[in-house]
Amino acid sequence: MTTLDLPALERAVLALPQQYRGPGGVVGVVRDGEVILKHVWGYADLTARKPMTAGTLLPICSISKQFTCAVLLDTVGDPAKLDGALDAYLPLIEGKRPSVAHLCHNQSGLRDYWALTVLQGAMADGVFRREHARPLLSRARSTHFEPGTRYSYSNGNYRILADLIEDFSGRSLSELYDRSTFGPAGMTTAALTPDTSISPNGVIGYEGNETTGYFEATNRIYWAGDAGISATLDDMLAWERFIDRTRDDEAGLYRRLSAPQTYADGRAATYGFGLAHERIGDVAITGHGGALRGFRSRRLHAASERLSIVVMFNHEADAHAAATALMKVALGHRDAEAAAGDWNSEQFGTYLEPETGLALSTRPLGSGRLELRFATAGESLQIAADAIARSGSVSLTPNGTGLHMERERENLQTTAERVAGKAKPDIAGRYHSAELDADIEIVSTNGIFFAGFNGMLGKGAMHALRPFADDVWLLSCKRSMDAPAPGDWTVRIHRNGQGAVSGLTIGCWLARQIDYIKVD
Repeated sequence: MTTLDLPALERAVLALPQQYRGPGGVVGVVRDGEVILKHVWGYADLTARKPMTAGTLLPICSISKQFTCAVLLDTVGDPAKLDGALDAYLPLIEGKRPSVAHLCHNQSGLRDYWALTVLQGAMADGVFRREHARPLLSRARSTHFEPGTRYSYSNGNYRILADLIEDFSGRSLSELYDRSTFGPAGMTTAALTPDTSISPNGVIGYEGNETTGYFEATNRIYWAGDAGISATLDDMLAWERFIDRTRDDEAGLYRRLSAPQTYADGRAATYGFGLAHERIGDVAITGHGGALRGFRSRRLHAASERLSIVVMFNHEADAHAAATALMKVALGHRDAEAAAGDWNSEQFGTYLEPETGLALSTRPLGSGRLELRFATAGESLQIAADAIARSGSVSLTPNGTGLHMERERENLQTTAERVAGKAKPDIAGRYHSAELDADIEIVSTNGIFFAGFNGMLGKGAMHALRPFADDVWLLSCKRSMDAPAPGDWTVRIHRNGQGAVSGLTIGCWLARQIDYIKVD
């Protein structure tokens, strides 16, 4: 076990408010089952001058997923008991059907329902009611990969789990959280607060930054299972203490939640039962983050060190980076500096990845670094002496006219092929998706293109389309009902034998390969 340098950790904790600036935040550290550090700063509500405290309820958002899976294991037991109910929930799925275990491990291939709300015409600050979820999720006919073969983050997996568990048990999710997790862990004020338009105790989440200023975030979505829990810092530290207290119990909930998982090909998965698995040096870490417009949170647990860290903000600074930095200090870990390399200028550019159908682009950042744009946001990679560009989640290797990409967490190894050419300006019109029963309207405004989505949630805002390559466009979505937003959508145009536009396929990292037919 690592010898903890407590003064160094204290200094790192006290530096957080300046490094991750915003209205307020809380942080706590548990070691050997005891709270060794706790720090609170700023305001829960700037206008009301309400201070942030260790007893302020904050939305923990997607950290809720592990609690939903804990309820599943405690109430149902074997996830396979609910497979028949899942089949009934998803009656239209063609091909291999996902199992409940696939939902738990984000291996279902189901498209993320918050990303789909964009295609269904939702406004970013619109209303998503409880009764919207099941009709949206149940109309799925396809998955964006064969269940069990890949990882893809999908909030809908856990929204479905919540419905299945409630139906199976005949009890509300709120009651089940209390019985299976909050009560045993001593989380005395934690509660399911699924309506994000209602603050549980007056805390305000803030968008903006030091440059733009901070303004109150508006949230009007109902979520449960995938998120929805609010908890104080003291509640979250009680959860970490419960984890330590039950660490030697083979039937303990957290031991079962954090058990290793695999893909269908036998490779180790890095996600299971609502927990991400990673490593800092030689130390295995489990944890999860949470995000809602105006809020960010992260918890990390190193079982071998009996060490946990919790960070929660009521603003949009990077809680993941903050928690990881503190864990590295606590472990005495320093990232090794790799010998720097570089790419030739012709190796940067625009590509298309065939399995996901998503655009990929790279550009130099200087000092042996590059920016990769492929998933939900741009990512910085370090180019090593072997010419492989790496980050914690992806590696890129120039390969002839393409780029070989490995994303170990997703179990994806692929080659993205270079694309070029000029996008043709004949794409205006209306397109219909039979699977979503929703439309895309593309409009040219004196040669500048915009697209709007119409569906079960209304008529959404127009989004700018920018050309990427021949018959490939990018649609940028930086705000949506959920946070973070989907990012760039790739729009691939299809043509008939005469060269006329016949349809398109749209996708983002969270919801891929959705086909539309041109109808006018």
